[in-house]
Amino acid sequence: MLRRFLPIVLAAVIGQAQSPAPPSPSDSVVVTAPQDAPNQVIQDFIWSYAAPTVLSEKLPRWQTGICPVAVGLRPEAIALILARLKDNAAKAGAPLDGRINCTPNLEIVFTTTPQALLDNVRKKHPGYLGYSRRSAQADRLAVVTHPIQAWYLTASGSMLGGRMMLDSPMIIGPRGLETLYSTPQWPVSGRFTYDGLQSEFYHVFIVINPDRLVDQEIGSLADYISFMALSRVASLDHCQKLTTVMNLLLRDCAAAAPALTEGDLAFLRGLYKMRQGYKAVVQRSGIAESMKPGFVPAH
Repeated sequence: MLRRFLPIVLAAVIGQAQSPAPPSPSDSVVVTAPQDAPNQVIQDFIWSYAAPTVLSEKLPRWQTGICPVAVGLRPEAIALILARLKDNAAKAGAPLDGRINCTPNLEIVFTTTPQALLDNVRKKHPGYLGYSRRSAQADRLAVVTHPIQAWYLTASGSMLGGRMMLDSPMIIGPRGLETLYSTPQWPVSGRFTYDGLQSEFYHVFIVINPDRLVDQEIGSLADYISFMALSRVASLDHCQKLTTVMNLLLRDCAAAAPALTEGDLAFLRGLYKMRQGYKAVVQRSGIAESMKPGFVPAH
């Protein structure tokens, strides 16, 4: 069993955050897509929002219960965000940890000084930034480039035997930065589409700069954060042709939605229904099949 890291100590580095505007009376949205929702458009969506891990090359998801914590806004805003996130996770089919004293594995921080926070994480908890083999790679991972950004620590293993291992060769040990392990050797199947390897989320860290989001409603931000918390997002800079909440912060992107769409939820449900152990091409194909019925042609 993996030994759980202690949660990051955030209070010392969090700036004075501004709360976004209160939620709108209705967060409903009509889901639209290009006529017939071509397969390529759906595949572009999946490639942007479901990135495989480096070691097992599988799409990760939550296998153990999500235990979220959020800081940096007024208590009522935090409560709304966490409630919305848990509701979205339930809709997607993701597991939740219902224990009162669960150990946080999803940390959401609102701060007006995000780079200072990431510099501290880089120094004290480099594993939280995700997979890197060299210090220079970890330095690049620690750069804040978006008003909402996520870092994913994943674990991988084989369904055919062996134990799950963190996808990070660097940890803080008694002598400072140490190598945790070399590329592991797991037992694999000889089948072409099924090798038995799987990946899962171990910790997700999301940082939000409210100074760059003053015109956004908190309900919309909660759904955007929920999506990033449930899937390992690869790119935030591509305007999708399918209507999605993930287009929300892109300039001049017509297919932006103020809330999770049925298409977004179909993607997330497909991710949490996909069969573990199969290669990423099969996993993406399964997600695509889940998405196709969820789109309404644009008018």
